[in-house]
Amino acid sequence: MNTPDTNNYFTNGAGVGIRALAAIIDGIILAIVSGALLAAFGSDYSHGSVGGLEYLWSLAIGFCYYTYFEGNNGATPGKMLFGLKVVNTDGTACDVRAAAIRTACRIIDGLFAYLVGAILIWISDRNQRLGDKIAGTLVVKAK
Repeated sequence: MNTPDTNNYFTNGAGVGIRALAAIIDGIILAIVSGALLAAFGSDYSHGSVGGLEYLWSLAIGFCYYTYFEGNNGATPGKMLFGLKVVNTDGTACDVRAAAIRTACRIIDGLFAYLVGAILIWISDRNQRLGDKIAGTLVVKAK
């Protein structure tokens, strides 16, 4: 049976700044991957934006990206670069279910360029956005 870790490693999550930097890296990776995949399937970007089916594919790619990396590795490449890790509030590893919940909640956390998520992190005593609270996770500095 896993027991909660009582040190600050698991009681206080990472702040907005470092999480934003990780999100920028992940956003760049996702833009490249999504763009390449959509271009390979014949999408035309001549109008300067994606819409309809292309947009849905981009959302699906993003959902899979975050769920896979956080659920299997505890961190996306952006989080790894900055030494962050997603863990359950009891200190155990984040699983695919919790990662999927966190990712689905990005729809709300991401409103107004992630201002909603940032505000929730700032007012949370454990630096949790909505996705973290619902999934029972924290983003912490990896040991």
